[in-house]
Amino acid sequence: MLRTHTCGELRLDHVNQEVTLAGWVQRVRNKGGLIWVDLRDRYGLTQLIFEEDSSEKALLEKAAELGREFVVQATGKVIERTSKNDKIPTGSIEIKVTALEVLNAAKVPPFIIEDETDGGEELRMKYRYLDLRRNVVREKLQLRHKMMQETRKYMDAQEFIEVETPVLIKSTPEGARDFVVPSRTNPGEFYALPQSPQTFKQLLMVSGFDRYFQIVKCFRDEDLRADRQPEFTQIDCEMAFVTQEDILNTFEGLTKHLFSKVKGVELEEVKRMTYADAMKYYGNDKPDLRFDMKFVELNELAQGKGFSIFDQAELVVGICAKGAAEYTRKQIDALTEWVKRPQIGAKGMVYAKYNADGTIKSSVDKFYSADDLQDWADAFGATQGDLILILSGDADKVRKQLSELRLKMGEDLGLRDRSVFKPLWVMDFPLLEWDEETNRYHAMHHPFTSPKTEDIPLLDSDPGAVRANAYDLVINGVEIGGGSIRIHDRATQQLMFKHLGFSEEEAQKQFGFLMEAFEYGAPPHGGIAFGFDRLCAIFGGSDSIRDYIAFPKNNSGRDVMIDSPSSIADEQLKELSIQLAVVAKS
Repeated sequence: MLRTHTCGELRLDHVNQEVTLAGWVQRVRNKGGLIWVDLRDRYGLTQLIFEEDSSEKALLEKAAELGREFVVQATGKVIERTSKNDKIPTGSIEIKVTALEVLNAAKVPPFIIEDETDGGEELRMKYRYLDLRRNVVREKLQLRHKMMQETRKYMDAQEFIEVETPVLIKSTPEGARDFVVPSRTNPGEFYALPQSPQTFKQLLMVSGFDRYFQIVKCFRDEDLRADRQPEFTQIDCEMAFVTQEDILNTFEGLTKHLFSKVKGVELEEVKRMTYADAMKYYGNDKPDLRFDMKFVELNELAQGKGFSIFDQAELVVGICAKGAAEYTRKQIDALTEWVKRPQIGAKGMVYAKYNADGTIKSSVDKFYSADDLQDWADAFGATQGDLILILSGDADKVRKQLSELRLKMGEDLGLRDRSVFKPLWVMDFPLLEWDEETNRYHAMHHPFTSPKTEDIPLLDSDPGAVRANAYDLVINGVEIGGGSIRIHDRATQQLMFKHLGFSEEEAQKQFGFLMEAFEYGAPPHGGIAFGFDRLCAIFGGSDSIRDYIAFPKNNSGRDVMIDSPSSIADEQLKELSIQLAVVAKS
């Protein structure tokens, strides 16, 4: 080894020991006859000292030539520092250097490699290998590593088998766009990269692999945002001979295990909520329960009083922001403009302030009496000092708008504490959802999700009312994982394909292998997949999953460090029997 110790290891107990360290130069402070060098590696930072009266002149001159990010090896004696630094673990000692070797000189880095850097995101992504030297970035990947290890420990203790599934698979419909890979040996045919190992994990259940899991790469050709990447990681799991309750209990256990072992947080019991209630009371299927502010519907109290905006609305609904009655007119006007932005799409907003003197002041006073407004306040459970905010319009749209407003108010009022964790199971999702563009139903989760037995007769009469044996795990308003009890017989799977608009021939071509497998004794089974990158971001208190991926893509799906994707040589295209004709998007 080129070192006897790491740069985070030495303490007062090591004083007078001869040691050798190796690492990167963090900074150099040159006082002429006295030079300090901060040497850094993955484990920490140690201060080196070069003194004119005790060091060889050549050694001092060599230290003076060091620059940021030089890779060096230093040998010397551990001494106690006269001016200690209590901000770092090695702050009580320093190394009086007797030998210095530059292992590799370095150009001046394009940004400062410290926790507080001067590099913008695009620049840091271009030089990601330098960005990864920063403590704050490396700590996120160390968190990811620990979560992987604890996941494997828990799953192994629960008798799950880790099985790798293929990366080159068949392209199938339903879901996001596939990334496709041309086959050289089968001209004109293509593999797809898996969006998930869904059919393979079901086949493993048919094979008798009672409990399967895999920490697996998945690929989706989607438009990107903070919590999406074209390639991402799942904790993918499947179990046979189980009910939905078994799955919820098992993976509630995994979630609690990770919080306990990685964050030292003991989670409370995970609440459960139906999809219908999540939409009714929070306006989305992944509600943030760190704060209350549930929706209250006001149709009965607010309509028929001559206020045409409410009278003509399908839904009048609002939230109560506790303690926010002190909002000024300017603040309320700013909120009104915020909900009217195109991204939100509300036509306007009505408010009612429950003042400290017991009066209620509203923007629609002329249409509603004091008693009317008191009835509103009672419906919300509002008390003096609270602010009621109301939207109206088409039911589906206004719930989504109010959901955004609720989240904003939670943020503005400091109610979305990153140190608080509120997990939730959302259950009983619709099996199907209508798509206006294709004019047909699509599977809300995927076409292998089992409908609730009692709802199967509704597939013909009212497909949109059919509930699925599906469940999502939500933490602090972020969907962390989702799964379902699967269909495990050919007849039901064919029925599902029929209602998704597949002809028998299409279903056979795309999924015939799975339906045939069901005829060889498929056990009842179900599973779940956790978004591992999102889970890491929740644990680390970040909004973006990029921070927890060693080499992420940018918003255009590009790796700017290696300049990918890129064109390939004509010879490669010829080998693949492909002729390139790029068509401009209309």
